Amino acid sequence: MTVEEYGVQRDTGLQELARRRAESLEAGGEAAIARQHERGKLTAYERLAVLFDEGTFQELDPFVTHRATRFGLASRRPPGDAIVTGHGLINGRTVFAYAQDFTVFGGSLSEVVAEKIVKVQDMSMKVGAPIVALQDGGGARIQEGVSSLRGYGDIFLRNTLASGVVPQISVSCGPTAGGGVYSPAITDFVFMESGSGQMYITGPDVVRTVTHEDVTHEELGGAQAHATKSGVAHFAIDGEESTLFAVRDLLSYLPSNNMETPPWVLPRDDPDRSTPEFAELVPSAPDEPYDIRDVMRGLVDDGDLMEVHEHWARNIAVGFARMGGYTVGLVGNSPNVLAGVLDIDASRKAARFVRFCDCFNIPLVTLIDVPGYLPGTVQEHGGIITHGAKLIYAYAEATVPKIAVTLRKAYGGAYVVMSSKHLRSDINLAWPNAEIAVMGAEGAVNIIQRRQIAAAEDPEAERQRLIAEYEAEFKNPYQAAELGYIDDVIDPKDTRRRVIRSLEMLKNKSDQSPPKKHGNIPL
Repeated sequence: MTVEEYGVQRDTGLQELARRRAESLEAGGEAAIARQHERGKLTAYERLAVLFDEGTFQELDPFVTHRATRFGLASRRPPGDAIVTGHGLINGRTVFAYAQDFTVFGGSLSEVVAEKIVKVQDMSMKVGAPIVALQDGGGARIQEGVSSLRGYGDIFLRNTLASGVVPQISVSCGPTAGGGVYSPAITDFVFMESGSGQMYITGPDVVRTVTHEDVTHEELGGAQAHATKSGVAHFAIDGEESTLFAVRDLLSYLPSNNMETPPWVLPRDDPDRSTPEFAELVPSAPDEPYDIRDVMRGLVDDGDLMEVHEHWARNIAVGFARMGGYTVGLVGNSPNVLAGVLDIDASRKAARFVRFCDCFNIPLVTLIDVPGYLPGTVQEHGGIITHGAKLIYAYAEATVPKIAVTLRKAYGGAYVVMSSKHLRSDINLAWPNAEIAVMGAEGAVNIIQRRQIAAAEDPEAERQRLIAEYEAEFKNPYQAAELGYIDDVIDPKDTRRRVIRSLEMLKNKSDQSPPKKHGNIPL
């Protein structure tokens, strides 16, 4: 079913609830709903109708009203206040959700709005089901003062307690400001609807007053800004219905909670399918660029890859797919952006993804083609040591099945970081031309044999001869294979089959870390 076909199948029951709710408001009502539509935005009920399987959403607390009596609120007590909460089915599985209603007090957070949210957060953990937050509100309700601020604290606490227990997804459908941005930041994935979704601590007016920067809402906290620059948004998608449909797609890859495994789907794509195209797709020269996403799509079932953080830190790619019907988390260096080096953003992006997969029993498949870490003062002063260590910590900590394939090169510390055997990787494979070394041949020769080169009658000829010698010895994976660091050297066309066979072998893997309250990841 297409997004368009699904979107028009709005639940008539939810539409009726929206109408009745609008009629109950002394101010706003149908006019507020009309204004919402004029902005190109769906109402809370309409969003829930698109998100859930048709006819399955069950609202909770529809009659709850706020308790404020000052600032003219005593006579304005809409049922349900500015939030719609409940549960239903997505792809036939139970999911909880709450949707801020911008047509009621601008979707602001009151004491009872927070209580309604906390109730479904608690229920999602008790039941062991994912929770989706549809954000479209103006922050804390000023008229309620500290009571509304307390509500944020209650929500943040549940976000933290639920982390690693049930998947948490946030969707920015409209403005999300001030304290309201921190709940999405704690959740596992943030979707932003391009054009409507906005997230920022302080708005453009405050920024203009304090820093004298003249910036628009979209430039400051729009979907593209957070998808390409800050990395806050994992997905930036045009259109609300397309965004909500993507949420449904993401949930199809995930287990309902940390005690379950991801859903297995009967594959249409032959698990033993050969991949001869890899020989042409990946150039043999180690410095020629290509897009690792093309390799990923060739590897997985039906070429179907759901990339995460597609527009941020593109020198590394991460995403969900299926192989032999099993959900996998894919991580791969992409040589067509910054030569595929690891830098601050790439390390943060991959570490976060690896840790999510480990939380929810999703096997990791890592495709390695990395020349090392990005050098320079910007990276060093920006903390590449600490940020790079996050990826080490993530891979070392992960106990899910870990399979790694070195395609062309793995140099220096980056070899160790990218799911090496030394970080408890289970199966490590390599292509025949893969090079595993401290550094590339040219750089190594220039350092360790510089005196011999300088003393030669023809320094350049001597340098080239020494480079050739170095490559003959190290430009292959066999030294690592002799030491057991590489489990097998395989033909590129057998990559898909070998990875799937490894997944099947590892599906009952049991591993654990030493008993402790929690580790202290380098943040």
